[in-house]
Amino acid sequence: MKNIIAVCTKELYTYFVSPIAYFVCFVFTAISGFLFSILLLSTSNYGGSGADVMNTLFGNMAVILLFFTPVLTMKLFAEERKSGTIELLLTSPITDGQVVLGKFFASWTLLLMMLGLTLFFPFLAQRFGPVDAGPLLSGYLGLLLIGSAFLSLGLLMSSMSKNQLVAALTGFGLLITLWVIGALSTRAGAIGKFLSYLSLPEHYYDFARGVIVLKHVVYYVSFTCVCLFATFKSVESSKWR
Repeated sequence: MKNIIAVCTKELYTYFVSPIAYFVCFVFTAISGFLFSILLLSTSNYGGSGADVMNTLFGNMAVILLFFTPVLTMKLFAEERKSGTIELLLTSPITDGQVVLGKFFASWTLLLMMLGLTLFFPFLAQRFGPVDAGPLLSGYLGLLLIGSAFLSLGLLMSSMSKNQLVAALTGFGLLITLWVIGALSTRAGAIGKFLSYLSLPEHYYDFARGVIVLKHVVYYVSFTCVCLFATFKSVESSKWR
């Protein structure tokens, strides 16, 4: 555990000595705030409640994360490969699994900070009616789960590339594919059900509506674990290249 924390701390330091963390946090909060203000204006003009504002905002924030998470993970392994420091890291007294988990938790911590910057939105939304704690917790839990899935896939792409831009674009392309694949699930039969199950947003809608469903939690946790395991195997195989 000590090694994981050490890797995580080192990566967080790297985030904040570069403009990446500040840029991502600022732009994510700015876009979320802009959408939030539009929802507030719409609520004031056409009626609605603070809970409706937050439910809609949670759905929009998941789409925003779709664009920003590949930026958080693109450098974690790609930069190490490009600079040649990956060999030093992998030959140090730290296991490959600890390296993968440390880097993942660093990006996850930054994700947590990004979401933390939006916690004042519910207080502003209460002017249009009470916002229950249950739907809020469900919405933020859903964002953490789907964000973790995004980060794990982005980390996998970074472990397979020496170029940060390639890692980010590849990760974004796969995330978009897994996002829109649900549109094909209208086809009848087992294929449609399988595509619907693979679709990332299909498991998120209940969280945004304030409902926590165990099968959706299991899906996101399983997706994250599979991607992290694939990242571990990718890093492990690089020792023999």
